Amino acid sequence: MGITKNHIFDEYQNETANITKVLGHPARIAIIQHISQHEYCNCNDLVEATGLAQPTVSQHLSEIKKIHLLTQKHQGKNIFYAIDLDVLNQYRRKINDFFVKIQVNCQK
Repeated sequence: MGITKNHIFDEYQNETANITKVLGHPARIAIIQHISQHEYCNCNDLVEATGLAQPTVSQHLSEIKKIHLLTQKHQGKNIFYAIDLDVLNQYRRKINDFFVKIQVNCQK
């Protein structure tokens, strides 16, 4: 695997790429959609909903957590996940802003 050259890009470019990278897998999209419809799901709920193996769901949750899109609460040994709406709105604005700027640039 090649060396990443993130240092040559600005913070906006790197952050936008990180967000879209996490969203770039259909299993993660399915997990995020399920959590949004069933607040505070645990890993077992997501295994049942997606049909993926528990280690696979855990790995995808780990990737989603890297961008802080999920909040968690602990109940005994279980961890329950919900969407962090503040972060969601921040990312929604960032992605929308990206596409709007590209569209404006194309129309010049």
